[in-house]
Amino acid sequence: MVAGAVALTGCAGGPDAGPREGTGTAVGALTGALIGSAFGGGTGERIGGAVAGAAIGGLLGNRIGAALDEEDRRYAYEAEMAALEQGQVGAPVGWRNPGSGRYGNIVPGPAYTQRGARCRSFTHTIYINGQPQVARGTACRNPDGTWTAVG
Repeated sequence: MVAGAVALTGCAGGPDAGPREGTGTAVGALTGALIGSAFGGGTGERIGGAVAGAAIGGLLGNRIGAALDEEDRRYAYEAEMAALEQGQVGAPVGWRNPGSGRYGNIVPGPAYTQRGARCRSFTHTIYINGQPQVARGTACRNPDGTWTAVG
């Protein structure tokens, strides 16, 4: 699981990524993997959840850097999964960490099928000290019900 998360972190940072973004990517991916592995009943579902969590955590980590703590990432991840699974197109799904005061929302796009998988684009806006940080991506649903960021 950790090896997969580390492998995904290598893909998340671009050639111009600085040390803070690289660290944020690694932390985000590993945290996402741990959070993702908590979802699902069997071992296969936990591994799938870890991979999906690492991919989404890596995306958030790279974009936002080390500004989010583990609890922020958990709230953000749970809201992102809810938006991808059940969110209405264009309707924001919000989250807030009462401990840190950080908050955000995920706006899912329309669902479409790509290579037999259900996919959705999304925009995730996170407010840190009142300043919006925006990450855009696409995630596809795996056969086991987990989601993997694909872009």
